[in-house]
Amino acid sequence: MSEGRTKISEPVVRGDLDEEAKTSTSDGTNEPTLAQSRNFGGRNLVRLLLVLAIVIYGSYLLGILATLGVVAAIVAMIMVHEFGHYLTAKFSHMKVTEYFLGFGPRIWSFRYGETEYGIKALPLGGYVKIIGMSSAEEVDPSDENRTYRHASFPRRFAVGIAGSFMHFVMAFGLLVIFFATVGQPSPHVLEIGSVAHFQGSRSPAVAAGLRPGEVITAVNGRPVRSANVLVDALGNGVGRPVRLTLQEGSKILHAVVTPVDGTKVRVNGHAYLPANSKSRGVIGVSLVEGTTNEAFLPALGSAVHELGTVSSVTVTSLLSHFSPHGISTYLNQFVHPSTNVNSAGVQSRFASPVGIVRYAADAAASGWPAILWLLMSINVFVGIFNMVPLLPLDGGHVVIAIYERIRSRKGRPYRVDVMKLMPVTYAVILVLVLLSVSALYLDITHPVGNPFG
Repeated sequence: MSEGRTKISEPVVRGDLDEEAKTSTSDGTNEPTLAQSRNFGGRNLVRLLLVLAIVIYGSYLLGILATLGVVAAIVAMIMVHEFGHYLTAKFSHMKVTEYFLGFGPRIWSFRYGETEYGIKALPLGGYVKIIGMSSAEEVDPSDENRTYRHASFPRRFAVGIAGSFMHFVMAFGLLVIFFATVGQPSPHVLEIGSVAHFQGSRSPAVAAGLRPGEVITAVNGRPVRSANVLVDALGNGVGRPVRLTLQEGSKILHAVVTPVDGTKVRVNGHAYLPANSKSRGVIGVSLVEGTTNEAFLPALGSAVHELGTVSSVTVTSLLSHFSPHGISTYLNQFVHPSTNVNSAGVQSRFASPVGIVRYAADAAASGWPAILWLLMSINVFVGIFNMVPLLPLDGGHVVIAIYERIRSRKGRPYRVDVMKLMPVTYAVILVLVLLSVSALYLDITHPVGNPFG
């Protein structure tokens, strides 16, 4: 429809302007000229880039560049969420006036067509401004046919769920990368978890130069598909050399070990084998379940399955948090803070920006697998939480659109009076504020332990 088309004009950059940089328009308002906007906007852009360069360099000097990268990825995920709303609104011919990263005072922005894009001072989120999101919002009558409220139900529904949909797309992509590069645990992959140092002598594993992370693929030329094959070969080989084939990344290694009687070995003053154990050969390694990388198509299937599992766990966790028992447990953390366990096994709770940065630091220190899993988990949580059917969350707009569709009749569209919903909306906002403040307090005074440790 012609009403849905927008006139694409040259980008107009806006920045902080003083009174001398403004001109008076015919309607009496002061607006910057194009040249002035570019001048001041460009100056602010240079300042912004300079600050970013200082932050990046400072992070490098402090050794927290990886943490900064994870935080930047989280901010990017937020903007992808908003980009979902932006795209569906534009596609539906709604008028989008702003697309911003952050809140508070504007640092830098530019206008292209009818939309202003930019960055604000507090990078704690992002937003897209679509006109006419509720029946109470006043808009120019000439723009009424391009408001959110005027659009058809399918288009409003699409705009409402687009943000959460983008989170699930990102989570799915991260899982595919995880399974294709990191892999998943397999009982058929025997990885060396640790190497023991025997008391009074070197263990066979130490003597052979075995290291944690190496995968034992064969023993005496026989492929190892289970721990029993290795245990039998070593247990019955006391005093006899055993040939091991190992893999470390893409490298194939070979080693010869001579098992010793495990009943005669001690480590740090303690017997290596349990009391009353039968004599059997040991070399001084502990085994863990290794991982196998998947091809692209199997990784897709694993990602779908894991996304469903993580989503189910997230929904269950949210319901538990807001149950009477969950609320009581959460409040108990303030009354009896000593019950907070500073370990990886601590009960999950909502995280403030301080907690998220700490998680990011822990993930960065643990490596790419932890980073991928953290970003995936955040995407799933935000995607689900944002669809809670209450305003001001996206789920509230979706429920209103569905209810209006049910109540509407041909030629007589029904519109919800959002003013009647404001008490509930304010209550939801209050709960969100209380959760944010309490999470910030707990993250500062009683931080959770490293979940990746």
